Amino acid sequence: MADNYLERRLEDYEARKAAWLKRKKRTKVSHPTDGSEMLHPFAASTDGIRLPEKFTNPFDYEPHPLCILAAGEVQQYLAKQTEWKEELDKGKMFGVLVVRTREGKLGFLAAFSGTLNGTNRLPYFVPPVYDLLQPGSFFKEEEKNISDINARIRALETDEAHQRLQAEAQALQQRAEQALARMREDMKAAKARRKARRQTETLTPEEAAALVRESQYQKAEYKRAEHAWQERCHPLQNALQLYTGQIERLKAERKRRSAALQMRLFWHFRIRNARGEVKDLCELFADTPQRTPPAGAGECAAPKLLQQAYLHKWKPLCMAEFWWGQSPKTEIRHHGQYYPACRNKCAPILKHMLQGLQTDEAHATMRSRQASRLSLPIIYEDEWLVVVNKPAGMLSIPGREDADSVLNRMREHLPEADGPLIVHRLDMDTSGLMLIARSKEAHKRLQTQFETRAIGKRYIALLEGNVADEQGEIRLPLAPAPHDRPRQEVNYERGKEAVTRYEVLERKDGYTRVAFYPLTGRTHQLRVHAAHSEGLGCPILGDLLYGRTKAERLYLHAERLELTHPVTGEKLLFSASCPF
Repeated sequence: MADNYLERRLEDYEARKAAWLKRKKRTKVSHPTDGSEMLHPFAASTDGIRLPEKFTNPFDYEPHPLCILAAGEVQQYLAKQTEWKEELDKGKMFGVLVVRTREGKLGFLAAFSGTLNGTNRLPYFVPPVYDLLQPGSFFKEEEKNISDINARIRALETDEAHQRLQAEAQALQQRAEQALARMREDMKAAKARRKARRQTETLTPEEAAALVRESQYQKAEYKRAEHAWQERCHPLQNALQLYTGQIERLKAERKRRSAALQMRLFWHFRIRNARGEVKDLCELFADTPQRTPPAGAGECAAPKLLQQAYLHKWKPLCMAEFWWGQSPKTEIRHHGQYYPACRNKCAPILKHMLQGLQTDEAHATMRSRQASRLSLPIIYEDEWLVVVNKPAGMLSIPGREDADSVLNRMREHLPEADGPLIVHRLDMDTSGLMLIARSKEAHKRLQTQFETRAIGKRYIALLEGNVADEQGEIRLPLAPAPHDRPRQEVNYERGKEAVTRYEVLERKDGYTRVAFYPLTGRTHQLRVHAAHSEGLGCPILGDLLYGRTKAERLYLHAERLELTHPVTGEKLLFSASCPF
């Protein structure tokens, strides 16, 4: 991963260098030690806006009014930047942090994730935690060395003599394969003729022995021909090896240097927290499953913002991050929409940086506690299975904490049941029908029906926008977003097949009511297929992961299930009226 990350860095090294030199000639950017150039006063009045009692939970929050005000000012600033317009249009994550200075002054900081306009330092925004692009730094020096290795590799790969040898070797190998293939066909035909003679004729011992010798001779001839072709190919292959050996050694050196450079870089990211404690990225990720920091760790907006607040001894009050520009091809990001911090890159970092701050409780935790007051209606029950109508806001399974869930409720209701109980899941904010198996055997048979697509499912959803076609089918492969779980992304390389049929039920007031018929059961399948531009391009109302508009709930309901009883074989149909 580190090698790939540095490869991407090295690909645009010269472009970023030229951009830096151009900016250096045009203007000299200074960074006063008091932080005055990055601390922005609010242009609009903040009178009447109550300061937050606790700091934002970066992974589950609603933007505080002060953050919305600050984000609005940053967005106005971005809209005026003509030099970055093309890059901004492609999309980038920005963040704001509202702080109070030691003198009691209220203001906000702004940051962008990664780089912008070929640099990680721009006026108006906070500087990086560690400036790996600064002239004369060890990173740029070693980056240049690795760039030189890349140039040597490209020179060897594009060398005329090397390419000529490759073409000759490929042509000779093709001739060899064709000649040997013809011999195999002749041997196969001869074998068939021998078999026919043995079956239709009465052979003398001499004739039978002759057939055996013929078979042995043909096999020996094939071996001799195979060896001869190998002998003809060897000189070309040996000549090619002179090039490929050099290339492989250079690639091995590049990989070694890249890995060493990446680790050295991680050590230079010295991350602070509210207590004044400092740890590097390697320390922060040592106890994580991956143990090594992912590429780009420490370069997101949130760590940059908090680092500057701590360096200047400003008190962080609230924080928010928003997307600006077009949605990426894989992820679903909407222009101007607020998003939580990414978990894989930022969770270990922010866990450290927030120590010493009182932080808001996650909304998901509060919702799970509220779920304890929700009822769980039982639609059907016999000695083998149970069907319940899960309310929106209740978990299917408890997760890391022992929160209220369908599984916990069913364990209380069915103390004698064995097996996993839960046959399939619904998202916490999705309501509707769920199957519960009372025995291991029933659970196994019901899961088989899901795996073979023998269970019919119908969901009702209310979408933001107007769906053009009356009905259709969506095929977009899904995979977990590598640095932002539980989000899913459309990924044609590593994604799993996800298929959804749909039909429009009603269009009214800018919303579309649809029926979804999922043929596969991927995580967040309906939510992504609804929101993605290659799907319906209309997110489900209330979907805060993939949508635009907050609502009192996620407008998605599992309305109907059709299945075969796991024991009696009876055809069953269950329905639960849509609550919206």
